[in-house]
Amino acid sequence: MNESRWTDPNLKPRELEQEIGLRPKTLDDFVGQEKVKENLRVFIQAARQRGEVLDHVLFYGPPGLGKTTLAGIVANEMELELRLSSGPAFQNSAELVGLLTQQEGPSAVFIDEIHRLNRIVEEYLYPAMEDRRIEIVVDKGPNARHFQLDLPPFTLLGATTRAGMITGALRSRFGIVCHLDFYPPEELASIVVRSAGVLGVAIDASGALELARRSRGTPRAANRLLRRVRDYAQIENRTVLDRATVDLGLTRLGVDHLGLEDLDRRYLGLIIDHFAGGPVGVQNLAVSLGEEVDTLEDVVEPFLIQVGLLKRTSRGREVTPRTYDHLGLTPPETGSASQAELL
Repeated sequence: MNESRWTDPNLKPRELEQEIGLRPKTLDDFVGQEKVKENLRVFIQAARQRGEVLDHVLFYGPPGLGKTTLAGIVANEMELELRLSSGPAFQNSAELVGLLTQQEGPSAVFIDEIHRLNRIVEEYLYPAMEDRRIEIVVDKGPNARHFQLDLPPFTLLGATTRAGMITGALRSRFGIVCHLDFYPPEELASIVVRSAGVLGVAIDASGALELARRSRGTPRAANRLLRRVRDYAQIENRTVLDRATVDLGLTRLGVDHLGLEDLDRRYLGLIIDHFAGGPVGVQNLAVSLGEEVDTLEDVVEPFLIQVGLLKRTSRGREVTPRTYDHLGLTPPETGSASQAELL
C-alpha cells in the first residue's frame, strides 16, 4: 500500500513519516464515528464470511475527519491491496481503465474528491461498479473497435467533501454510504493522547482536552496543532504539554479558544465591517479575501456554522449575535436596516 499518497505533499520527510504513523490501521484503533465503525464492522465481517469483496463505499463529510484513513482501514480489514487516486487526476477514460486493470486478484480502489471526476470518465465507472466490466475502444472513427474487459472483484472507496455535487447515477451505485461528522472534544482528546504517544510527547489530560477544544472538531487539525505545540514546548524546555503550555503554543499560532484562526476571523470581520453583518454572497467574500470559493465553502464555513457564528441563507452569508460576542464587538441595534439590504 502506497501510504505516502495519503498525506499532504507539502510535509517535510520527517513530518511525512510522523503523519503516516499517526494514522490508525484498524477499526479498533480508530477513535470516534461510532455508528460508522459499527456498520462497517458488520459489513466487513459479513463480506468476509461469504468470501466476497465489500460493496462499494462512499465516505462524505468536511475535510480532516478521517475519510482517507477509513478507506485504508477498510482495505486492511478486508486484506486487500489499496490503490489510490483522486478525481482530478483522471484526464481521460484510459487512465481509469489502467487503474482498474492493474491487479489480477481482488483489490480496493480509493478515489479521493470523487465529485470532481470528469463526467465521461465517470460513465466508465458505472459498468465497472455494477457488472465488473469495462469497455475499451481501440482506434477511432469507422475503424473503432469496442471490447468488453472483465475486471477482478474490487471495492471502490470514494471520498468527498461535496456530496451534493455527486451525480445521482454515481451515488446510487455505492452500496454503503457513510457520513462523517465533527468530533466532540472528548473524542479528539483521546486522539491527541494517542498521537502524542506515537510522537513520543508527554501530554497530560488537561493539555489534551485544551488542544482538542481548539482543533475545529477535526483530527487532522488536532494532529497538526499537536506537532506545532510540541515545537514551542521543546524550545521553552517544557517537558509536559499541560494546559498552560498548550495555551501558550496555540495563542502564538493565533488559534483562539474556539479554534478560530486568522482566516476565520478575517472572514467574519469582513462580513461585519464591509457588509453590515450580511447577507452577502460567497463570491464577494472570496474576492475580498483573495481566497478560492471552495476554500471558504469546504474549510472555513462548515466549522463556523457548527459553532453558531455563521448562517447560510437564501440571500447569502450572515453572522449571528454570538459572532459579535466572540470578536468583542457591539452588535447593531435590533431592527436596524443592514447596509446590504439598503443597497
